[in-house]
Amino acid sequence: MNTPLAVLDGTRSPVFGSSCLHDLLRRWLPAQRWYAGRGRITAVTVVAATELTPECQHLVVRITEDPGENDAYYQLFLGAAADPAPRLRRHVLGRVHAPGGRDLLLYDAVHDQRVAVLLLDRIRRGGRSGHLRFESFPRVAVPAGLTPRVVGTEQSNTSIVYGDTLILKLFRRIQPGINPDLEVPTALARSGYARVPAPTAWFFSTSPFWGTLGMVQPFIPRATDGWTLALRSASARGDFTEQAHSLGRTTAELHTALARAFPVRDPEPRHLPCLIAEMTHRLVHGAEAIPALRRHVAGLRDIYSAASAAGDLPLQRLHGDLHLGQVLHARGQWHVVDFEGEPAQPMAERRSDRSPLRDVVGMLRSFDYAGHMGAPEAPGWAERCRAAFRTGYGEAGGFEPDSVPALLRAYEADRAVYEVLYEAAHRPEWIDVPLRAVARLVAAA
Repeated sequence: MNTPLAVLDGTRSPVFGSSCLHDLLRRWLPAQRWYAGRGRITAVTVVAATELTPECQHLVVRITEDPGENDAYYQLFLGAAADPAPRLRRHVLGRVHAPGGRDLLLYDAVHDQRVAVLLLDRIRRGGRSGHLRFESFPRVAVPAGLTPRVVGTEQSNTSIVYGDTLILKLFRRIQPGINPDLEVPTALARSGYARVPAPTAWFFSTSPFWGTLGMVQPFIPRATDGWTLALRSASARGDFTEQAHSLGRTTAELHTALARAFPVRDPEPRHLPCLIAEMTHRLVHGAEAIPALRRHVAGLRDIYSAASAAGDLPLQRLHGDLHLGQVLHARGQWHVVDFEGEPAQPMAERRSDRSPLRDVVGMLRSFDYAGHMGAPEAPGWAERCRAAFRTGYGEAGGFEPDSVPALLRAYEADRAVYEVLYEAAHRPEWIDVPLRAVARLVAAA
């Protein structure tokens, strides 16, 4: 039996407060790319609501799942209309009964151009509206009159591009505290680092907690993401080593800039043993779930054991989820975006200090994926790119990745095990990519 929709703190609308909204969201949310839940939704609670227009409200909803460890919070922009515009029809949640016996269709209003224009205008003017707060940097003007379009590739967030000038990123799943995708680029901009677009404005919620909802950044026109470029090169059996080398240098320069913007600390003596224990736990869990991993358990344990005797690296703020899809190439330069980290992780974990090898390995694994997808019969493409990336990083960074082979191998092995688990759950047709990496790493060790 469904738990009825509870409505707290702010909305008296019989449409957006309707108990049938629970059933609509139960069906609609799991189909969204940005929804991170995996269990059965048992309760939907509107914990904050602010009217943007008479036909649109901003909602913060708490989602309870069974089974589930903790409730999750999402922000929604819901519109209601008797006859939505044709372009909105594919974003309809369903039908609700309105006062006066009318039936209205609820839809995801992020895709409504009128709402997108209104939202940017509200951010531009600043101030307060219900549970929402809007802020911007002093002396940075957010222009008006820009035509919005929603970026088609949704991930853990939704982005709206205004003209070719600005991009507004909406964090669909929200957590208490400042989102690192706002915190880190802001700190980098203040330190003078120019390869990351600097936030110009943002907005946040004050109920049920203080949490970042979205931010505005300059849009980089005519940019192509690294994944598209790498896949195109691999498919054509092209030479991508120059770009990979440049990307290695950019990554090292980013880490240097992060070390200037945030404190760097030496790891405690127990850091590496705890890290190896965490890697081993993930391996054991993975081997129990994925039979193909079991024959590599002994070899992976040896890799982790060798790393435990190696020296540790200083810990610092990182990108946190670096791969080819998180970098853009425009006008002969790489730019780094999306510092949100892994949205499923707690905010404290995403903002923690970690070894720079995490970012290095994330990019190395991404080259492996691009080589497998684009040139499955030419594995040398990925290896050449990986080597060029490491060389570029070493030339511009504080350490050579190849100078810490045991640590590098352990970090990559752990990342590959994580990928095996992820692909088994989400993209089983891709599982051979990390499984081949595991076999290669064990053989090399």
